[in-house]
Amino acid sequence: MAQGPLHRSSALVAQSVQELEQQRRTLEQQRQQLQDQQNELEGRQNTSETNLQTLERSIVYTANQITETEFRLTKAEQDLQRLEANLRQAETDYENVRMATVARLQFLQRQQGSEGWAVLLQSQDFNEFLDRQYQLKRVYAADRQVLQDLKVKADEIQRQKGAVEDQKNQVALLRQQLLSQKQQYEAEAQEEKQLISRLQERRSALEAAEAQLERESEQIADLIRQRLAAQSGAVRGTGRFVFPANARISSGFGNRVHPILGYSRFHGGVDFAAPQGSTIFAADSGQVIFSGWYGGYGQTVIIDHGGGITTLYAHASQISVQEGQSIQQGQPIAAVGSTGLSTGPHLHFEVRQNGSPVNPMGYL
Repeated sequence: MAQGPLHRSSALVAQSVQELEQQRRTLEQQRQQLQDQQNELEGRQNTSETNLQTLERSIVYTANQITETEFRLTKAEQDLQRLEANLRQAETDYENVRMATVARLQFLQRQQGSEGWAVLLQSQDFNEFLDRQYQLKRVYAADRQVLQDLKVKADEIQRQKGAVEDQKNQVALLRQQLLSQKQQYEAEAQEEKQLISRLQERRSALEAAEAQLERESEQIADLIRQRLAAQSGAVRGTGRFVFPANARISSGFGNRVHPILGYSRFHGGVDFAAPQGSTIFAADSGQVIFSGWYGGYGQTVIIDHGGGITTLYAHASQISVQEGQSIQQGQPIAAVGSTGLSTGPHLHFEVRQNGSPVNPMGYL
């Protein structure tokens, strides 16, 4: 008994589903990796670049501080050497004066006759005695004053030397802290550079995925043409579509700036900013010609409305219709999700004429 058109169509659908299921399993792991890359690219690359700029400024600032502390350290060392030289000179002067004074006293005590203490005893009268006594006291007083002044000077130099040593130690400690801080900044900057490098590598992977999505769009066009050619019986919709989701349109048809890659790419449909799990409705009556996973489109439903017009509903979290099923306009067919190459929960909706994307706004 010959097989009817409907049986042949069902066999073709079953074969296609098996092939696409195998493709789904192969791409699922890649999809998860790409989703992680998207999330990290979106939230981390700008932050990392900002952090790197901040760290590089901190490194320059800290290096300048280190240079300044090294200058201060050198100056403190020079001051310390100068004070140590002054202290040695003051101690030498003090010792010289002290020894001269002692020698003078010892000399006076050893003298006989007209020298030494005899100078006082040989005075002609009491006034001369007092005068000579006064002169000797002045000599001793002068010696004592010189010794006292030298002692004060030595003590002051010692105090300054201690202050400069403290300053030198503080500056040396500050320099060590700044060097440690600079090393930490440099290590953090290196980590940020490595992270940015990884993000850029993932960006390359994402660009490859986008290219794959474009290829898959062409493959879907071929799939739709094949399914339309295999359809039996007339499928007629109203020709006037209802909105497939109760949400605002977040991205229109045509060229747009890609939300992750940052440059202009062609967008073959419109996106509805619907929340996760919300209902996706059939835009018009028709027959389901594809229901399942399709690469970067994720969980996808394609409905034939007759006359070469099909609608596509992508990134669904779950699907509630099967291939070959007749659908009424406004009927729930899936739930909004973020499967496939998606930056977050939304409905990607396409209208295709003989497999090629056209602007859905001409039908909604």
